[in-house]
Amino acid sequence: MGNTVVVKPSGNTPLSVLTLVKVLNEELPEGILAVVSCGREVGARLTDHPAIGKIMFTGSTAAGPAIIKSSADTAKRLTLELDGNDAGIVLPDADPKAIAEDIFWGAFLNTGQTCAALKRLYVHDDVYDAVCEELTAVARAMPMGNGLDENNVLGPLQNKAQYDVVANLVEAAKASGARVLLGGNPDPEQPGYVYSTTLVADIDNDNPLVAKEQFGPALPIIRYTTIDEAVEKANALDVGLGASVWSSDHNAAREVALRVQSGPVWINGHGAVDPRIPFGGAKQSGYGLDFGVEGLKHLGVPQVINGQGLATKRRALHAIGVQCPPFLRPA
Repeated sequence: MGNTVVVKPSGNTPLSVLTLVKVLNEELPEGILAVVSCGREVGARLTDHPAIGKIMFTGSTAAGPAIIKSSADTAKRLTLELDGNDAGIVLPDADPKAIAEDIFWGAFLNTGQTCAALKRLYVHDDVYDAVCEELTAVARAMPMGNGLDENNVLGPLQNKAQYDVVANLVEAAKASGARVLLGGNPDPEQPGYVYSTTLVADIDNDNPLVAKEQFGPALPIIRYTTIDEAVEKANALDVGLGASVWSSDHNAAREVALRVQSGPVWINGHGAVDPRIPFGGAKQSGYGLDFGVEGLKHLGVPQVINGQGLATKRRALHAIGVQCPPFLRPA
């Protein structure tokens, strides 16, 4: 789209971003792509700098308003991808065994450290126990541990602060009487911040493990009895980055999907972000779009160049026998 770009990595993950930019700059012309690894004070300077016309931010809902305020004086265009806490709804006609592995990867890809991961799962009474059983069997079979061991498919959390968030939310769920199907007791002997894959059932919708985005390997499974109840619970939070509906009936799933207040809604899958398809959240999950043609349009400024004066328009309309509207008639 003709832009130059300044990338500011998260303070938690500078090395991978610096490496990626180095690879990209082996092909790009000099000066097109720059990277600044820094703290929040430099990030804030980027958001209010008059030479920057567009900010694209991925991060917390708490940081979003600060960026909006900081960019307001220079009227910057914004694309904000903020907190998610994505909901999944399993309909009563779903086949628990058929969907269990896809639900697992929707929730636990990258050990749950993905904005558009499945963070809370609503399951109908008719299939609740079977879904819990099948999902537990899949999760138990997935090796987890040191990310440098290629036998592991899940690795550690990225930092101690996030490890503590997940551990505290799971402990609060256990204290409330929720039922732990798997995990919940991380092995202190594991290197790094490995928190064991955790499934929590029979949990209330207002429990912190459900209401707050855990961003880690702990999935709450909430029981419901009617579709209206499931949709109401899924929509109860002030975020809506993505969602999913799981069913053997595509039409029934689509009807439910249309009622969910979120960005993309996947059917029988979750988090399949495709660069050809626009992606963006609803409510306090942000605004603006990434990806696809619509996402590209958000990286440009439309301009219409009109070469016709009013007299030319009047003559053209008269030539085809069309009466001029009042605003084109001579005074």
